[in-house]
Amino acid sequence: MAIIKATKTPDRAAPLSETSIIGWLRKNLFSSAFNSIVTVITLSIVYITVRDLWVWGVSDAVWVANTRRECFDISLDGACWAGVIAWLDNIFYGRYPREELWRINLGGILLFIWMAPLWLPRVKGKVLIGISTVFLYPFLAGYLFSGGDKGIFMQIMISAAIVCLIINTLNTAIGLMTGKSLVKYLMDFLGPKEVSEKTAHTLLFGLLGASFIVVFLWQASWNVESVSWTKWGGLFLTLVISGIGIATALPGGVILALGRRSRLPVIKALSTAFIELFRSVPLITVLFMATTMFPLFMPDGFVLNKLVQVIIAVCLFNACYMAEIVRGGLQAIPKGQAEGAHTIGLGYWGTMGFIIMPQALKHMIPNIVGNAIGLLKDTTLVSIIGLFDILGMLRSISRDTPWLGLHKEPLIFGAILFFFICFAMSKYSRRLERKLSTDHKN
Repeated sequence: MAIIKATKTPDRAAPLSETSIIGWLRKNLFSSAFNSIVTVITLSIVYITVRDLWVWGVSDAVWVANTRRECFDISLDGACWAGVIAWLDNIFYGRYPREELWRINLGGILLFIWMAPLWLPRVKGKVLIGISTVFLYPFLAGYLFSGGDKGIFMQIMISAAIVCLIINTLNTAIGLMTGKSLVKYLMDFLGPKEVSEKTAHTLLFGLLGASFIVVFLWQASWNVESVSWTKWGGLFLTLVISGIGIATALPGGVILALGRRSRLPVIKALSTAFIELFRSVPLITVLFMATTMFPLFMPDGFVLNKLVQVIIAVCLFNACYMAEIVRGGLQAIPKGQAEGAHTIGLGYWGTMGFIIMPQALKHMIPNIVGNAIGLLKDTTLVSIIGLFDILGMLRSISRDTPWLGLHKEPLIFGAILFFFICFAMSKYSRRLERKLSTDHKN
């Protein structure tokens, strides 16, 4: 009879020993004479580069000074970060009034509160949370940022956004404590034995309507000071333009992709022409055309400011690129999936919404995030048409009299800032891929 010896599985959590480290280095970096030479040369280049950057950017750098001339007096060869520090408010907020910065900060806090449930596993209804973020949060944040008088439509949308934020917060709190959704919790609280399901839903809708009326009357009594869009700038403006572009790109791309795959010749031709038109020209051309051509197509007396024109152009441009990403994801799904959905009675929209699109989106995650990162970086092109986004503010430092000629340090700071934002988006994309169990490895 064969005797099977048990082998001890190595503990992966145990720390690497000195022998294993040497073996790893020998296998990966010094496996041959050629690899050893390449490794030594590469490490030498990295060492020299990092050493020189450290000396210039940290050890010999000047952090406190009032002018660039003072930086030279303190250290002639080091970086002058004092100018960047002096302009930090402008880099992040542009020329937004300093006494009104709380509005931008409050808008960021509300966005965090609104979207935080998407990362909490016990919270229910995440699809509705995401939809409400895209379609309601911009009205609340837009009024916070711009202020001024509110029309009746704006009051309705702001009230709906506030009510949605309150419901979202309550749903999050209940989900964390009980693991139930807000609707399920209220249904259990009302008592399904004493109240029918129809009556419970009627009570819930009545409570929702009463909340909307209370919020509408409350918000109608307050106003915030108007801030012209010309005061917007810095990282704040970059995030506003890219954020709206990213949020609208996927819904717009899905619509255009489905239109391009439509069996109706007119819809297919119009969708294809629209996509190819925007994909055939660079973004800077679209921005110039938006600021010069949009007013020609508007009715008399209807004026769009340059910021709105730029946002519309960015949304349309990015939606066309996203449409091709979505179309590629849809083509990756076997036809048998749609045929199987039809056999169980699902129509076109049911098949797309419940069967095809969820599978396609999993495959599209890397391309979607890559497109979002590209849009974030391309947003800096708006500085060419006169908007002072983060790149415009970084370039303005070198034209400020005390810091005249300071070019390298602001641009390096901007590059580092963009790297951390884009790297965070990329890491989240990889995490989302693993969570949704896509076939991508590593």
